[in-house]
Amino acid sequence: MPELPEVETVRRGLVPVMEGARFMKVEARRPDLRWPLPKDFVARLEGQTVTGLGRRAKYILADLSSGDVLVMHLGMSGSFRVLAAGDERTPGDFRHERSKLSAHDHVVFHMSNGGIATFNDPRRFGSMKIVPRAELENEPLLRSLGPEPLGNAFDAAMLAKACKGRKVNLKAAMLDQRVVAGLGNIYVCEALHRAHLSPKRKASTVAGRKGEPNERAVALVSAIRAVLNDAIIAGGSSLRDHRQTNGDLGYFQHSFRVYDREGEACPTRGCNGIIKRMVQAGRSTFYCPVCQK
Repeated sequence: MPELPEVETVRRGLVPVMEGARFMKVEARRPDLRWPLPKDFVARLEGQTVTGLGRRAKYILADLSSGDVLVMHLGMSGSFRVLAAGDERTPGDFRHERSKLSAHDHVVFHMSNGGIATFNDPRRFGSMKIVPRAELENEPLLRSLGPEPLGNAFDAAMLAKACKGRKVNLKAAMLDQRVVAGLGNIYVCEALHRAHLSPKRKASTVAGRKGEPNERAVALVSAIRAVLNDAIIAGGSSLRDHRQTNGDLGYFQHSFRVYDREGEACPTRGCNGIIKRMVQAGRSTFYCPVCQK
């Protein structure tokens, strides 16, 4: 599933076509994605202007002039293809051939500036929902989410407070969207390695007895911010389905330190460890048993 950097990359790719433009025509080529689309989906969008395009965790939020918000999730295989005035070029060293499977183009937005944003989702695990802005905080998809890892509110004190007394391992705690929003398997593995913390360590060990942050919490918050920012700059990671909105592949996967590098030498300077893989809660965890303690 695309993680925060991939979703942020898609959001940024949609901004030039959607933000400030009006929905001239909306094609809903099927009545459902993961869940049924609202019955009045097309009617509530056509004629409205996208006044802002934001992100909350792994959700893209399009603010509309009507006061509604279009909440979009890419799911497992969803992606947006953006065409500007018929220009289908996909420049860059990581060019990926544009999909020919138009049968998976489920929602098409025709914008007043001539741009077209097409949502393609072969597995149909993505979703789109229209929510009144006044009700967004109570929206079930969003209300239990933790802080944004790149936001000002997320710091070592907040992380320590969320992990105080928790007996689950640190990897599981970081994947809990109530602790911090938007992180997934790839970037948790990468952040834990940068912070030199074992994924098997108890989550409670990043906090003192009273829930105060310790040096582990400080290191982990710093590592999370760094790895997410690096991945966003690189355009995300192209594993299986992810691509940028212009068709280019993201290339942060070429900078992975541990993820999918089982059996390779640890990149930490002075460490002679070998990257190992283990399974935690059904997911692959990659780590260095020497420098991650």
